[in-house]
This record gives sequence, C-alpha cells and structure tokens, in this order.
Amino acid sequence: MSAEFEQLVAQFDKFQSQLQNVDDRLANVGGMQDELSRIEATASSSDRSVTVVAGPGGAIMDVKFTEDALRQRPDALSAALMSTIQQAVAEAARKQATIVEEHMGDDLNLVDQVLETQADLFGTTVEEMRARMEEESPSHPAAEQQADDYSERSVLKSAEEPQRPQTPPPPASSGSDGDRFLKNLFDDDH
Repeated sequence: MSAEFEQLVAQFDKFQSQLQNVDDRLANVGGMQDELSRIEATASSSDRSVTVVAGPGGAIMDVKFTEDALRQRPDALSAALMSTIQQAVAEAARKQATIVEEHMGDDLNLVDQVLETQADLFGTTVEEMRARMEEESPSHPAAEQQADDYSERSVLKSAEEPQRPQTPPPPASSGSDGDRFLKNLFDDDH
C-alpha cells in the first residue's frame, strides 16, 4: 500500500470514530434532558432566615422565610432575599453546566465558562467558585434542613398543595429573554 492510501485509511478511521462519538453523545440527550428537568438548587441566607429553591433555567420554585426573617427591616429582608435568589440561580446554572458536560463531553468547557462568569459577577475567584461547587455536591448538601424546624413559611406554595409535574425548560438560545433576566438579576446596578 502506498503511504497516501494509508493516510486516507487513517483519516477515514478517525472520521468514523468521531461519528461514533457523536452518536454516543446524541444517545445520551434524553437522559440529559431528564436530569436537567429535575435540577433543584437550594440556597440559604447566612443567618438561615431566607431559603430559596431554584429549578431548571434558574426558575424560582420556592421561597421560605423563618420567623426571624419576618422581624427584619424591609430593606434588610429584601437584600437577603435578592442575595439568596442569586446564589440559588447560580447554583442551578452550575448544576446544569455539569450535567451537560457529563453527557456531551467537556470539550466545550461549560463548567469553566460558568465558573468564570460567576466569579466575575460575584466579585470572587474561579477557585472560590469551584470550592463552592464542591460544597454543593450531593455528598455535602449546601442547605440541610433540620427535620424538627417548623418555623419556615413558604411564600410560593402550601405544604398541603400537591406537587405539580415539572415540564422541561425550552431550549436556551443566545440572547433570549431569560438570558437578559439572568444578566439583570446579577447586575448590581439595579
């Protein structure tokens, strides 16, 4: 065989390998969508008086206040709520990036991109964001609730209301209303 023919065979084998890789990734899309639709990120204020649960796409699923939260000045409660919402939405974004990266491969570096963006938004370092992400991993729940703490009140849903099935978020597109909402949410000028 000629060297040129061997090179063509090698390129063809490489191309087939890449096609198989794409097929494998596409086979995982259904599982990825299922995982993305079940994302929940919980964040609590430093004094644990405000707890926020964010879901897929950063949607706020629940907000809870303790009795101590209700005794705060309105501006202090507002600041605690906004900060906690930002933390929950940021955690949801990190979880989403991790799931996508697990299913589609890390050649897009989605987690790194999210961490860099959030480090800029929160005025911290990527290393601190990565450490926060490790604290949020399932083996170290970020906001554990005590079973005997009945002081929290939900403002979005009642405990007696049945859980409604969640629908997966629509596919994200660049420059969407959701993107602008998240950018404004993290923008300190507002």
